[in-house]
Amino acid sequence: MMKSFEEFQSFGKDGFEAYVASSNALTKGFQAIAQEAADYSRKSFEKGTAAFEKLSASKSLDKALEVQQSIAKETYESLVAQMTKLNELYIATAKEAYKPFEASLAAFGVKAPK
Repeated sequence: MMKSFEEFQSFGKDGFEAYVASSNALTKGFQAIAQEAADYSRKSFEKGTAAFEKLSASKSLDKALEVQQSIAKETYESLVAQMTKLNELYIATAKEAYKPFEASLAAFGVKAPK
């Protein structure tokens, strides 16, 4: 009986430590994601201001359309790259948050997602 109580107590302690480690990983991951989003917003604002100035300086309708198409392409490519980067950060955060529980869940036959 005493051995099972000690095992239960150890399991509870290990679970709490895993929870704390997982929470720390989530906090760090979400901070990195928030910083990345803030950096992207700042860069987008700067690019938008520069694009407006470039568009305003266009002397003809043809030149204005050319500039607008270039801006649209750059904006789209930038957005796709940013979404990819954020997706990678979310996946990395989830994996780091899962790591502390990996050994405990493996004992129950639960395998880590890839």
